[in-house]
Amino acid sequence: VQLQAFGGGLVQAGGSLRLSCAASGRTISRYSMGWFRQAPGKEREFVVAINWSGTGTYYANSEEGRFTISRDNAKNTVYLQMNSLKPEDTAVYYCAADTVGWGQRTPRAYNYWGQGTQVTVSS
Repeated sequence: VQLQAFGGGLVQAGGSLRLSCAASGRTISRYSMGWFRQAPGKEREFVVAINWSGTGTYYANSEEGRFTISRDNAKNTVYLQMNSLKPEDTAVYYCAADTVGWGQRTPRAYNYWGQGTQVTVSS
């Protein structure tokens, strides 16, 4: 499966962005999906995950309430709505598919990765 993340950009603090992760080559409807981010000089960190049906979500503590993950299996796409953005949210955001479990925080659990989309939040 190929994943393509897009929707990043430059936004002022307090603004919003909606990231999309479009899958091709195979349906992702049976996979849990996650979003990660990586800032310069830092390790890739978990942001949020969603189970295959969209009925279960698992957020990193600091993002819950500001970020919302959702999915449309008919469109083979996962979304990340980000509100009240802060400069510390600046990073490359990656989507990933976990074909085995769900709610995993470690990048090693994810089998497929998108190429990342840059999010820059100015103060």
